[in-house]
Amino acid sequence: MALPLRLIVGLGNPGRQYASTRHNAGAWFIERLASALGLTLQAETRFQSLVARGRAADGTDFRLALPRSYMNESGQPVAALARFYRISPPEMLVAHDELDLKPGSVKLKLGGGSAGHNGLKDVVAQLGDGGFWRLRLGIGHPREIELSEQEVVDYVLHPPRTEDKALIDEAIGRAVAIWPHLSTGEVERAMLELHTRPQAPPPQHPSPDEGRKS
Repeated sequence: MALPLRLIVGLGNPGRQYASTRHNAGAWFIERLASALGLTLQAETRFQSLVARGRAADGTDFRLALPRSYMNESGQPVAALARFYRISPPEMLVAHDELDLKPGSVKLKLGGGSAGHNGLKDVVAQLGDGGFWRLRLGIGHPREIELSEQEVVDYVLHPPRTEDKALIDEAIGRAVAIWPHLSTGEVERAMLELHTRPQAPPPQHPSPDEGRKS
């Protein structure tokens, strides 16, 4: 069994102008999780973040955090929280947008590179360790959704299409649903549930007698 999660961070850019953009998918997850748990995110200036404190079923204290620095400077608030509360990388989850996954896809993994994601890159640099959990929320790549002329930098700083936003929201909902397992360190069970989409029931064909009038 893995360690219970004690710090859960959602990456994004601060400010109303960025709140609905693809790059803030990680922040959307934290906001949804806080709402589901009945927690209120409050400004803590010493950490340059909005922070909420909660307690898991096994008694473990945890914190949800939304850094209020810009994406490429996310590492400093995350590292400040980790140092102050003595939280090791394996006890951390960082939620972020993922270009390499289609909208509606969500994956959980431990460690790895930054794949060009500036927020992840800065978190790894400031922690000096990339061995934290990542919740990868698919936003798709512009070349795969008929927006091949749009630069990636521009793409992530614009809101998703309506149909893509619905898929991302559904994926976030599935990620929030596995929180009880994550909070107590049941990561394998959480990954199994998250990565296995429920199968649609087979279509029901009426029997020969159905529809006949008596």
